[in-house]
Amino acid sequence: MRRKQALLWFASAALIGSVAAAAWWLDRTGRSSDAAGRPTLEEAIRLASDYLVRQCDERGQFVYKVNLDPNVELQPQYNIVRHAGAVYALAASHRRSPTPEKLAALRRAAGFLRREAIAPVPGQQGVLAVWSRPEIERRNVPIQAKLGGTGLGLVALLSVEQIEPGTVPLDELRGLGRFLVFMQKDDGSFHAKYDPGGRGRDNRWRSLYYPGEAALGLLMLYEEDPQPVWLQTAARAIAYLARMRRGAELVEPDHWALLATARLWPLCDRCTPPFPRETLSRHAIKICRRMLDEPERLDGVTFEPGCLTPDGRTCPTATRVEGLTAALAFLPDSKASLRSEISRAVGEAIDFLLRSQVRQGRYAGGIPRAVGSAGPAGAAPEPRRDAHRRTEVRVDYVQHALSAMIQSEQLERGDVGL
Repeated sequence: MRRKQALLWFASAALIGSVAAAAWWLDRTGRSSDAAGRPTLEEAIRLASDYLVRQCDERGQFVYKVNLDPNVELQPQYNIVRHAGAVYALAASHRRSPTPEKLAALRRAAGFLRREAIAPVPGQQGVLAVWSRPEIERRNVPIQAKLGGTGLGLVALLSVEQIEPGTVPLDELRGLGRFLVFMQKDDGSFHAKYDPGGRGRDNRWRSLYYPGEAALGLLMLYEEDPQPVWLQTAARAIAYLARMRRGAELVEPDHWALLATARLWPLCDRCTPPFPRETLSRHAIKICRRMLDEPERLDGVTFEPGCLTPDGRTCPTATRVEGLTAALAFLPDSKASLRSEISRAVGEAIDFLLRSQVRQGRYAGGIPRAVGSAGPAGAAPEPRRDAHRRTEVRVDYVQHALSAMIQSEQLERGDVGL
């Protein structure tokens, strides 16, 4: 009774910036708040897929961000890296259950990516990149090519190519692959960005996810075009990550590295020299342990049961599910206890994502940034100025949740391959 009175008080006071008001808006706009109203996994996948289809306009550009609270003013922005990620997830959904609507959206979105973002790299013969253009991203920064943009651009276009062969010319895919090779350093790490305005390959900024995204793109390209350079560049990238994290007590929750490792695993013997699977396994286990142990770091208390981070956010939970389920494709049987722990965590995390999904209304299928009404003891509180973001639905939140749900469904069927 007290909780209900508190929520009503917050709502009537219109304190939209508070966490309680964010939860109120979620319930008001159709998010499931109890087990009885929770969608099945099948329904949730359909809702998320339909959301991405609806948000893909006639030009092939996604509506990047909405807010379930109509009082929140949105600033125009876009992110071509996340556009590519949305194509990747929608393609997986179409392969799972084809529909004309999904196929049409994929064609539009792939066309937008190729038309608006892919262009040559000055001074590099035959090299193409996915460019982040200020007129598309609506940011006052110079044009640049991000390693992750080209990596995920390859992933997206190859995902569409698997559905409709001939959609993207092989020379175009190879040009994107050449950019990733061009960006790799001698030790296997990468330059994060390319600045055509003078700096060229720019390493002033480091991204956690770009190397794994680049490796995944190259491995998918190798499957399409089995040239050794694609495989070797990807293997060197994963080897560098494994070396860098070998002695670290706490490693990053790098789900893209796990997704790339699942692709590399069956190809290890084709590498020169053959890539030791034990190295891959040790690296993957460290990442998995980091993902599984994080909720316990604050006395085992989280915003919501099943959330894999102590802040109630949906996207980090979804990305961890993607990585953990990918790891099950190659972790050895000798790690039966870890495999069982992963399966339990994935099931609980998916339940959390299903509870978080908007069920009805114009944003049906959307996944808000965060859910929950209170933080764990000892956790850093979310800045009050950012509390309105809890009701934000961004294209990558939906993309990662959709990918996680599809991989979880494969796990339920006993199919842990990608």
